[in-house]
Amino acid sequence: MLALSTVFSLLLLCYLVVQFVKLQREVRKFPPGPAPIPIIGSLWQLKFFRLDRKIVTEMAKSYGNIYTLWFGHTPVVVLNGFQAVKDGLTTRPEDVAGRPLTPFFLAVANNKGIMLATGRMWKHQRRFSLMTLKSLGLGKTSLEYQIQEEASHLVESFAKSEGEPMNPSFALTLAVSNVVCAVVFGHRFSNDDKTFLHLLEAMECIFKFLGSLYNTVYDVLPWLMRRLPGPHKKVLACCEEVYSFLRKEIRSHEGRGASDEPQDFIDCYLAQIEKSKEGPKPAYDIDNLVQCIFDLFLGGTETSSTTLYWALLYMAAYPDVQAKVQKEIDATVAPDHRICYEDRKNLPYTNAVIHEVQRFSNIVAIGVPRYAIKDIMIQQFPIKKGTVVLPSIASALHDPNEWETPQQFNPSHFLDKDGDFTCPEAFVPFSIGNRMCLGDNLARTELFVFFSNLLKAFSFRFPDGVEDINMEPIWGGTLQPHYFEICAEPR
Repeated sequence: MLALSTVFSLLLLCYLVVQFVKLQREVRKFPPGPAPIPIIGSLWQLKFFRLDRKIVTEMAKSYGNIYTLWFGHTPVVVLNGFQAVKDGLTTRPEDVAGRPLTPFFLAVANNKGIMLATGRMWKHQRRFSLMTLKSLGLGKTSLEYQIQEEASHLVESFAKSEGEPMNPSFALTLAVSNVVCAVVFGHRFSNDDKTFLHLLEAMECIFKFLGSLYNTVYDVLPWLMRRLPGPHKKVLACCEEVYSFLRKEIRSHEGRGASDEPQDFIDCYLAQIEKSKEGPKPAYDIDNLVQCIFDLFLGGTETSSTTLYWALLYMAAYPDVQAKVQKEIDATVAPDHRICYEDRKNLPYTNAVIHEVQRFSNIVAIGVPRYAIKDIMIQQFPIKKGTVVLPSIASALHDPNEWETPQQFNPSHFLDKDGDFTCPEAFVPFSIGNRMCLGDNLARTELFVFFSNLLKAFSFRFPDGVEDINMEPIWGGTLQPHYFEICAEPR
């Protein structure tokens, strides 16, 4: 028995030595970075196996703004700071437009849809989705009217609190998600629809898992995680619940029959399926439709609602900024006027504050990984085809070379010397390149209309006696504020 254990130990040691030597050979082919070890790579250097902006920036001080981390035996090239992110994603954008099909991405999306797909399938879905969103009113007054309607519902919801302490997160999520519903389903849901509320809870569960320790471990050791219980099982169950809800909506649309004038995204996609089904290898089918809707919800609800959540926290924390926004709105907007996106041209300070909220909160800490589909050069480093590239969007939004006071909430970052709005090139919250967020125009409109109408109607402050507010984010798919309550006092 002792001899058997000795042989096993020797074999394991030999295996680890061989793997270590192989890793050292591979390391020389990539930008510098912390030394990897077998099985876990360089994850041992990450606190809780987590890659956040502070860790990315600290490592850049040692290895430069382009360096390599090893997730197990998989090299990941990290881009830190605006210039590295810009050079990596825009010099040859089509060559870094791939998406790595990680074990978790495959388990969730199976290379379908927009956000987690790659190659020919992704190109078709993205092109069609962009065209369809534009035809449905993206950037037009028809969709903005829907956003203004949701802003009115949001104001009514806040008014019901009668100035008493409240947490605004749920109301914000409902408002933003109902805009997505109007585009995708052609209708909104009531605030007490239990099925819809359950859908939002499932989406929140999925987003919290992304970027977590369990997500990282799942991608490094998928064969083990598939056999173990844990949060990953709950998240995959939540995905199935969302898919079931979406398929029910699609069947409802199919039951209505084809329409000469499609009313929403589902109508348009079903028409496209019918149009292309005779062609070779059709790129449009029900599974892709389900995943596209899933991606529109996942990308379009959580990000905008979380940004607005931070915005109200900042307004309560910085009452002088809030007062300047309200002074500008009062001087420019008539009392009975519902603020629209076009009004941003006459509200430069308000517009600057919204942009600074996006910059300072940097809710997407790193960025969804890219995948090099060809051999490329990023600055002086050759990057091999098949390499994962991880752009640190947050490091660009806090780059001291680009922002006067990167660690402070400062709306002046978006104002010129005359007080007019200006947007620096380093403002990249929606990423850049060929995989830039396709709903950025919708998000910009939502953020401005919701925020400005709320500030027109209410003043926000913390409840009496509340002084110590935790402004550090909670790690997850998006960086959320800690739970807080505010008083929305009618003006």
